[in-house]
Amino acid sequence: MTQLTAEAKATAQAWIDEHLEQLTAWHTRIWELAEPAWREYRSQRWYVELLRAEGFEVEDGSAGMPTAFSARWSNGDGPTLLTYAEYDAVPGNSQAASTSEEPREGLSRFAPGHTDPHSALGISTLAGVLATKHAMQQHGIGGTLHYTGEPAEKMHGSKVVHGLRGYYDDADAIVSFHPFYMLPLCNTARWDTQCGAYYSKVYSFVCDHPESWQRSSADPNSPIPASHSAARAPGANVALMQMYTASRTMLDSMLPATGGWSFSDAILTDGQATADNLPQRVARLQLSWRTPDVEMAEHILAVLDRNAQAAAMMGHCEVEERWVARSRPGRTNHAMAEVLYANLEEVGAPSYGAEAIEVAQEIQRSLGLEPSERPFLAETERLIAPQEAERLLREHMPAWQRNWTSDDYVEMSHYAPLVRFYVSRPALQPVEGAGPYPAWVMNALGGIPATIAPTIVTAGKTVAGTFLDLLTRPELLAAAKAEFEERVAAEPMPPLLPADFEPPIELPWPDYAGAGDARRW
Repeated sequence: MTQLTAEAKATAQAWIDEHLEQLTAWHTRIWELAEPAWREYRSQRWYVELLRAEGFEVEDGSAGMPTAFSARWSNGDGPTLLTYAEYDAVPGNSQAASTSEEPREGLSRFAPGHTDPHSALGISTLAGVLATKHAMQQHGIGGTLHYTGEPAEKMHGSKVVHGLRGYYDDADAIVSFHPFYMLPLCNTARWDTQCGAYYSKVYSFVCDHPESWQRSSADPNSPIPASHSAARAPGANVALMQMYTASRTMLDSMLPATGGWSFSDAILTDGQATADNLPQRVARLQLSWRTPDVEMAEHILAVLDRNAQAAAMMGHCEVEERWVARSRPGRTNHAMAEVLYANLEEVGAPSYGAEAIEVAQEIQRSLGLEPSERPFLAETERLIAPQEAERLLREHMPAWQRNWTSDDYVEMSHYAPLVRFYVSRPALQPVEGAGPYPAWVMNALGGIPATIAPTIVTAGKTVAGTFLDLLTRPELLAAAKAEFEERVAAEPMPPLLPADFEPPIELPWPDYAGAGDARRW
């Protein structure tokens, strides 16, 4: 490490320490907004205004996505380095930043909440970017920082669109962060096993011509299609239920029971809550599936498309198909993983102080448990080398399987050298004999400043250190780019959606109602 690099890193780390109170306040703001996918209007606006105030040139609503952004700041000639914010929350998971189970004030428990939490993801990378910017100014380091706002991550929403529109084309390297969500990937970087393919599609069943359903001479009002005594067309609800039950019933016929693939569903609503003696005109079902590779994803797609046609026929409907996401498996880059993990080692794992421990113990008391002296999961306060995490990960996988789970960072890894890393989020050590903690516990810990601050500090300093290494040590970036080019040449993987693919922002996604600060779910 050069003297310039060491001094710049010290400057960046000091900036984060000095601004920690401000960073945690920023995090609380995004955590409280908790807006769901494609509807993160206030969260996006907050980022856009802050970045402009910090001197970034910001494109508001990038790539035709109203809740996305693309921000750039340059200090002269040098590499372009990219990282990003996410800020979507998950419906049905509203939780207050408290030590007992309760929704955020004024909201139903079915309102969205930050589960991962993406609020910490965004503020951690923002801390890293602003700390890097400060160090670049203080030490005269050239280069460009590119920071994107990525909505709808839970649907793999924006990154495929940004990629198709060229937003990642000029990046020399990309750093992808996520708060830890599964062992052994805690305080480490991914090595060989990246996330796999993810497909998500909405099937809309539309009954536009119920009058053409079969008529009977036994119906005295046969010329009147809306007659209450008519044999009416089955309608869209029938088609949706046929699609749902058929697809769920056929799960074990889609793929062999190996490889850790998964399947999920969501029923979208169009506000048609009044029951009348008319066929339901429209019903929508979103189906999403995660597989280790594209071939497996295509097998599932073929079954679902056939099911949709059959269901539409039964309901006297037409079916409209709308892609939400179609993501490729990720590309590994060992050179980037080594640079980042060296910086994570320099920063050290998160450490939970007395205030955080008291919060955790109070949660244990609220659940009727005896408080633990060290309540946090042991792995959250120690590092694990990428190669060791890889070894442990492979113990759970078949030898043929190359990828596991899903996340939309994979699309970014096809445009530039990328490292995916994790820093622990606060999680409690299970108490022997008590079983797992309820989900609200981790959600609450993700919103309490004392418990989430160590994640923000560690991740932010790691991002800044990695960026400063890549800006000041050209041999590191050259090695990463050479490896990227070799991997692309050895295994080309073109995009799975057309270049003119439009994000599905028009669909009836869940949203808040209200004006100003008054909101309801």
